[in-house]
Amino acid sequence: MTDNNNLGGGTASPEYKAAAQTAPAAGKPLRVGITHGDINGVGYELILKTFAETGMLEICTPVVFGSVKVANYHRKALGLETGFHVVSSAADAVDGRLNLVNCFDEDVTVEFGKINPEAGHAAYVALEASTDALKTGEIDVLVTAPICKSAIQSADFRFVGHTEYLCNRIGGGAEPLMILANRLMRVALVTTHLPIQDVAKAITQEAVSKKIQQLYRSLRHDFLIPAPRIAVLGLNPHNGDNGALGHEEQNIIEPAVKEAVENGIQCFGPYSADGFFGAGLYSSFDGILAMYHDQALAPFKALSMEDGVNFTAGLPYVRTSPDHGTAFDIAGRGEASAASFRQAIYDAIDIYRHRQADDEAHKNPLPKLYHERREDSNRNRHLQPQQAGKSAEGKAEKDDNKVDAEN
Repeated sequence: MTDNNNLGGGTASPEYKAAAQTAPAAGKPLRVGITHGDINGVGYELILKTFAETGMLEICTPVVFGSVKVANYHRKALGLETGFHVVSSAADAVDGRLNLVNCFDEDVTVEFGKINPEAGHAAYVALEASTDALKTGEIDVLVTAPICKSAIQSADFRFVGHTEYLCNRIGGGAEPLMILANRLMRVALVTTHLPIQDVAKAITQEAVSKKIQQLYRSLRHDFLIPAPRIAVLGLNPHNGDNGALGHEEQNIIEPAVKEAVENGIQCFGPYSADGFFGAGLYSSFDGILAMYHDQALAPFKALSMEDGVNFTAGLPYVRTSPDHGTAFDIAGRGEASAASFRQAIYDAIDIYRHRQADDEAHKNPLPKLYHERREDSNRNRHLQPQQAGKSAEGKAEKDDNKVDAEN
């Protein structure tokens, strides 16, 4: 059993400490690294539209990792007038300007809406340059424009998505947690980019328990929620219908929820996913843990497509992205909405500041002056709401009697 006193922190990794040590001076805008994504998609359109608003340049110093030639091609094709300042490295970025680091000079062909390895390689080169800058402290956070997962595959990139790549590249041994966040909810995943046929065998009590703890830590550290309430979804239709449609709820998920409760986490479930989202129960929780990709993303995007953000929790560095893909079907038409991309920038800045604030608050903790009362089984003693109310009433009554006696 995990000690609940360790769920909120633990020993920071060398990578996490390095990230914290390169924090910018107070009041200085954060340097937000931005990858251009797949050059045949909407990445540059999102970037150019976002920073056409001068107010965005007041809240951060953007540094795009991409190509001058490709950026100019997109700008001309889309009829956008957003200017950018070319720099040799992110360290030379100028505040108040949209900076661009030219990651490659070779000519590449832009074909809007097409999947090809050349565009995938361009996305990979930008990713490599941006993660190098993140590790050296030249940028503070990373926001990634969408990539095409099939186009980017090569001898250098053998990952099923950004999350897995970043875990390998800058994770420092940490295990990432994909969290989708918007104004309505925060949904995390036990399994991410995994074929449906492989999902059930990947759902183990250990995996669910670990993800509950990761979500709990992130809600406290990245979102500054002191006592988060977490809902856990089931795997099967109708929560397995008491075993008629599967036993994972009874044998795996329920024990994981019980373990989390014993460790002091306000964890509830499992809930049947369709009823949970249909009835709006997500509004009663700070975080939701889903078992697989589409169980979370389908209702998430249906309820709020415009402001959704993908956040990779658990890493020493902050990375966010819009929650949509390359949008090949509308690439080059000027129809893409930059709302989700803009929100990804806002969230990256907020999460970075939240981590700073939480680290500062726990830098010199007071010594523990009390011992938790535990039952003989060594489980935390939890009062039910009605018991807590009775205890409070009893204490108040004793205090009143004491005052009467003294008077």
